[in-house]
Amino acid sequence: MATTSSAPLTTASYQTKPRTAVVAAVIALVLIGLNLRAGITGASALLHDLQQVLGYGPLVASLIPSIPTLCFAVAGAATSWLTGKLGVEKAILLSLGMLAGGLLLRGIPTTGMLVAGTVVGMSGLAVCNVSMPSFIREHFAARTSLMTGVYTVTMTSGATAMAVAVVPLSQALGSPSAGLGTIGVLALSAFLGFLPVTLHAHRNTARKTAGHISPWPLLRTKTGRLLTGIFTLQALLAYALLSWFPYMLTTMGLSAADSAIMFGAMQLVSVPAGMVLIAIGSRPRMLRPAVYLATLTMTAGIAALLFLPVSLAIIPAVLLGFGLGIFPLVMVIISRSGRSTAETTALSTLAQSSGYLLATVGPFGMGLLHSATGSWTLPIALLLVIALVQIFVAHLLSSGRPAGVSATGPAAGADAAGMKE
Repeated sequence: MATTSSAPLTTASYQTKPRTAVVAAVIALVLIGLNLRAGITGASALLHDLQQVLGYGPLVASLIPSIPTLCFAVAGAATSWLTGKLGVEKAILLSLGMLAGGLLLRGIPTTGMLVAGTVVGMSGLAVCNVSMPSFIREHFAARTSLMTGVYTVTMTSGATAMAVAVVPLSQALGSPSAGLGTIGVLALSAFLGFLPVTLHAHRNTARKTAGHISPWPLLRTKTGRLLTGIFTLQALLAYALLSWFPYMLTTMGLSAADSAIMFGAMQLVSVPAGMVLIAIGSRPRMLRPAVYLATLTMTAGIAALLFLPVSLAIIPAVLLGFGLGIFPLVMVIISRSGRSTAETTALSTLAQSSGYLLATVGPFGMGLLHSATGSWTLPIALLLVIALVQIFVAHLLSSGRPAGVSATGPAAGADAAGMKE
């Protein structure tokens, strides 16, 4: 897996931090994790109801689930610069404020507010996504695998709970927009929970901003290309499924409530799956079995979704959920890459901004293909092809051959980000 140099970090290590600061950082990590996907899965579970109530057409219906990945690409690309100017903690606090404001804005029952709130909220989420590997590196330098596991487990837990709860909540409130808007309250709690961490960082006179390394030269390196490739493929598959899975099941014949349950089951399985894959992949010479397990399971789940009747939707839900567990494994690799926080942020920015930009094809393309053909057969078949490509890229990622970063120019010297089994 990814390894790091022994070069010192810019902040104190996990062991030398005051206990109160460590506890505050752990609490903040959990609260952030709960919000990293809740706003996306909550909207996905309500897409059918929102379209029926607000009355927007197929183009907007395809655009809305594509907004997160577009924002992740555009806003995420600025994260390396932003953290260099503000520091990691202040950048995350700003992003959480945008996330909470945008999600609350979606509670206003108009198409314009739904789109605008999604853009603002997902832009904040983009900065948070890219900054988290650097936050973990700074605050939990000796516990990157453990803390990456914690935040990804809470991420999938929050996504699962929201996917299951948002439909009955919306029914109780009498409006899908109102139900969607309540997710902003959870994001507000993350903003408030992260304030102590930011204040502690601000008062720590020994702390300096992380500096800035341009991420784009790293695309010329093997590590940069492989990380970007695997991140792109897993993101495309994940967001295509997160955006359309419940809607697919509903249009195939399941009720909205049953579709939400299947969606929740998929998310629920991804929680232990991520933990299992991190535990396996963190062991010497076990990265390859871990990525094979994740990618082959994802492929089997897509095939099951394509060929099995909708009455057996629990089978693809479980398989797909396990396949989604590759995300925390990729994040561990990113967190361990680079010799400094700035280098880690640069690799994270490269992989996530480029990956999410390309991954936008998934949710947007699926929506347009379904509208054009009136069937999910072609969109799912294309996902199956992409899943097969993911197996190949995962094989290269876990090949055991060093893939160090050694870019020239602004990123020179970032050659410590090696990857091997």
